[in-house]
Parts: sequence; C-alpha cells; structure tokens
Amino acid sequence: MFAKLEEIERTFMDLEQELSDPEVYNNQERYRKVTKTHSELDPIVKTFREYKKLSTELEDNKELSKDPDPEMREMAKMEMETIREQLPELEDKLKILLLPKDPMDEKNIILEVRAGTGGEEAALFAADLFRMYTRFAEEKRWKVEILSSSPTGTGGFKEIIASISGDHIYSMMKYESGTHRVQRVPATESQGRIHTSAVTVAIMPEAEEVDVDIRPDELRVDVFRASGPGGQSVNTTDSAIRLTHIPTGLVVICQDEKSQHKNKAKAMKVLMSRLLQMEQDKQNAEMAEARKAQVGSGDRSERIRTYNFPQGRVTDHRINLTLYKLDSILEGDMNELVESLINHYQSEALKQQAQDG
Repeated sequence: MFAKLEEIERTFMDLEQELSDPEVYNNQERYRKVTKTHSELDPIVKTFREYKKLSTELEDNKELSKDPDPEMREMAKMEMETIREQLPELEDKLKILLLPKDPMDEKNIILEVRAGTGGEEAALFAADLFRMYTRFAEEKRWKVEILSSSPTGTGGFKEIIASISGDHIYSMMKYESGTHRVQRVPATESQGRIHTSAVTVAIMPEAEEVDVDIRPDELRVDVFRASGPGGQSVNTTDSAIRLTHIPTGLVVICQDEKSQHKNKAKAMKVLMSRLLQMEQDKQNAEMAEARKAQVGSGDRSERIRTYNFPQGRVTDHRINLTLYKLDSILEGDMNELVESLINHYQSEALKQQAQDG
C-alpha cells in the first residue's frame, strides 16, 4: 500500500508542477484534466503526508523516551501514546481513499419515487419522501428539477421523477434505492389503527449521451394531450410525449410542460438514465455471479428502511441503525443516515478487498 502511496504522491507533485506551467493553463482542456486529477489525489496525499509526519514524530519520541531527563521521558511517552492511537485511524482512512472509485459517483442523479402498496396513504408518503430528499438537496445546495409527476387529489404522488444536479450526488444518494416502508395512523382512519404502506425509490446516475447510444430507429415517439388528476384535460394542445425504446420495451411519459419540445427533452433524460441503470444492473449481476457473494446487491425489491410514526423512529435494516428522530429526518436531516451507509459499504468493500487480495 505504501509503495502505491509514494507513487501517488510523486504523480501529485508532477501535476502541481504542470499546473504552474503557463502553457498548460493556455490549453484549457489539458488544464481541466490536470486540475480534476489533482483535486482527486489531494485528499489521499494530504492524509499520507499526515501519516508520514506522525510516523516521524513517533520515531523522534522513541529517541526522547531514552533521555536522561525524567520529565522529557514522560512527555515523550505521552506523545507516543497519542500518536499510536492516531496512526491506525489514518491507515484505515488511507485504505478507504485507495478503494476503487465507482465511475458513477460523480454523476448527477435521476430520482424516482413511486407509491407502492397502501393506496392513498402510500401516495401521501411518496410526497413526504420526495419532500425529504428535496430538503436534503437544498441543504447541500443541489439543484432539483421535477421531470414528471402524477399527483393525486389529496396532495400525494402516484409517481414523481426529478433530476438532482450538484457535486458527487450519486455517491451520497445511491444507497436510497429500495422499498421504504411507513407505519402510521392515516388521517382518514377513525379507529386509530396503524397502517403499513410502502414506497419504492430508485436512484439512477444521470446518463450523458456518451454513456448511452440510442439510435433513432430504436425509438417510437407518440404525442398526445396531457391529462391531470381524475382524467381532466390540463392541456388543449398535443404536448404530452410518450417515448418507447423498442429493443427493451421501456416506456417514459412526460406531460408536465406545456411545450412538446421540453417534454421530449425531459423524457429523453429519464429514458437514457433508465437504460444506463439497466446496463449497470446487468454488469452487477454478472459480477455477483462471478463472485457468488456480492456485498449489498442494492436490489430494489429489498425493504431497506422503516419509518415508524408512533415511535418516532427510522430504522435502516441493512445496517441495523435505528434513529429516534423521524421528524427531523423527514425535514431533510439525513446526514447521519447517509454517512452511516457510506461507512458501512466502505467497510464491506475493504473486507471484500482483503478476501480478494
């Protein structure tokens, strides 16, 4: 590991040299590339330098611990204890920083929230979950754009699809995919009985044209008149778009905009991301088959989390984490959940790497 870190540090220093070269700055494409690689290596090099600094201090203190002055010896021993606690933490951090990066981690995402079992109560909870993600995005200064929605008459959503753009979003949000279960007393329930409903969430990396190639002959475009909740017409022109990807049978409908052109652009965004996700799922399945034991398949049929209103708790079943702060989580305070999931899957990846190695 340390030989690899030395090599990374040398590369990092070469990149710093390049960045100070006016010729590189004048070549904007090269400059962007160098800056991006430099910023990716920066946290690894900083941590490695901190590790080396502490290792040197440990050696210095070992020498001082033999000093004839008892006070100096005592101070050196205390310093050594502190450093010996810090070094393993930094080593673990370096191992995590060296894990192979998911190439999708930097991407923006397409978020799909769908009401599952539970009728109107599930639709209302779909709206709650969408609001939770929107609040979390606001806190992170991400941009949310609704691409398509199927509202119900009571303020819920049968389905809502949005794109979220910003910095490294997929890396933070990818573990939200799955079935989210809610246990609460619906407003319409006169007996005070707790109902259980389910909502499915899909997080897909937003596809760019370089990721997915759709040929015009593979696409069927149907244009129709948009309709609102209850079937009433919300549009007097044929602006709603239905895209069908013939080879896979995937269908995307978009009717939120009054412009046919805008609806088609939004529908294409969703279709491309779904195709990219299908390709990823296929690759993951092949890898899982090859390894026979894939950590956290991220299967969307898994029940990943329960939101229990009577007890004010949220439980993530994958990592056995229970937090008694349901209200603040639904207001977008998701940091503890997200960080716990990232830490868990990084630890699993380290274990897998140790087994494979």
